[in-house]
Amino acid sequence: MASGRIIFLNGTSSSGKSSIARELLDVLDDGVFFHLAVDGFNAMRTKRPLGAEELDAALRRTRMGFHRSIAAMAEAGNDLVVDHVLSEPWRLLDCLAVLRPEDVLFVGVHCPPDELTRRELARGDRPPGLAAHQYGLVHGHGDYDLECDTGTASPRECARQIRDFLPHRPDPTAFTRLRHRLLDGREPLTG
Repeated sequence: MASGRIIFLNGTSSSGKSSIARELLDVLDDGVFFHLAVDGFNAMRTKRPLGAEELDAALRRTRMGFHRSIAAMAEAGNDLVVDHVLSEPWRLLDCLAVLRPEDVLFVGVHCPPDELTRRELARGDRPPGLAAHQYGLVHGHGDYDLECDTGTASPRECARQIRDFLPHRPDPTAFTRLRHRLLDGREPLTG
């Protein structure tokens, strides 16, 4: 059985990843795609208050489980749209270690900082300044297969751009290049 394709959307909170993912499920017409979002995994966690240390440990396990769920779904032949925030260096390193890099189309989702702030305030469910704090961390690795900007393009336009690029994935992929540079070459990941 062939592995599934993974469209991996990486961007800050409020950058438009989930909106693009929803549009992708509508415009992709060459397979059955599933949207896996890290926020969905976080929503499954118990709602009782946790201390800082316990919460940090739970979030790390959640993200590690999320990465392995992506790998398992793709290994079973499922095509995926992944919505994630790689705001800590270990998250990218873990994804590079568990995902087949040749299956991943790595998409950077960008949005101007002032628009991120406006969106955060409009949402009301994120701490103000979270996206600005994440910006340099999320994109610090500096290598994507494709990048889109939700400040200049609608989620539908970004989804169409990704759909049209998907059959022309580069060889090697950004995940392959990053794996070689950061895991095989052991270059430190800053950010």
